[in-house]
Amino acid sequence: MFQSVYPSDLTAFTIMQLFICVGTSILLGLVVAYVHTVRNTYTKSFIVTVAVLPLIVQAVIMLVNGNLGTGMAVLGAFSLVRFRSVAGGSREITSIFWAMAIGLATGMGYVTYIVFISAIVALFLLILYRFDIKFAPPMEERLLKITIPEDLDYPGLFDDLFNLYTKEAELISVKTTTMGSLYELRYQLILKENQNEKQLIDEVRVRNGNLPVMLGKVVTNKESL
Repeated sequence: MFQSVYPSDLTAFTIMQLFICVGTSILLGLVVAYVHTVRNTYTKSFIVTVAVLPLIVQAVIMLVNGNLGTGMAVLGAFSLVRFRSVAGGSREITSIFWAMAIGLATGMGYVTYIVFISAIVALFLLILYRFDIKFAPPMEERLLKITIPEDLDYPGLFDDLFNLYTKEAELISVKTTTMGSLYELRYQLILKENQNEKQLIDEVRVRNGNLPVMLGKVVTNKESL
């Protein structure tokens, strides 16, 4: 059932066998592109790239006569363009690896196998994305920005409040503002459960002379690997 549609000698394949593998690469490439768009931000250029990638990989594998080692070496050379682009997120990398796997399989003629595997992968990803399955409890992580006068000694100033309202608190940066007359402190916090953020802000304002205080979510590179 999962045997290759190609003969042992890839130079002897028929035009019909080639069309079957090419058609499979195109269709499964479109499946990868569609799954990538589900509950995700994306660009048109990336979707087009993912859709055509299986066909390109298939062509490379067939050009090296089905030698998987040689084919991967050639594709490794192609990956040099990776250093000319920005880092991708985890979903982008998943889609790229999936598309490459399709091209490798169709290049070797394992059409039935890759259709079966791709159906399982697509169904599994759609379930995860559609139902927003959580694998860990959400962390109440926050970024706290506190403005204080330059004459206020900030080390340890808010430690008792952090012990009361947070599980962890780390001072990540200090910078001067307003021509050096004020300091801006940035803390990364993990709040305790059922804690009132307004109470924390109010108590901080008492100590910093009612200067600006900002409490918000920590901004990170989204879904990066």
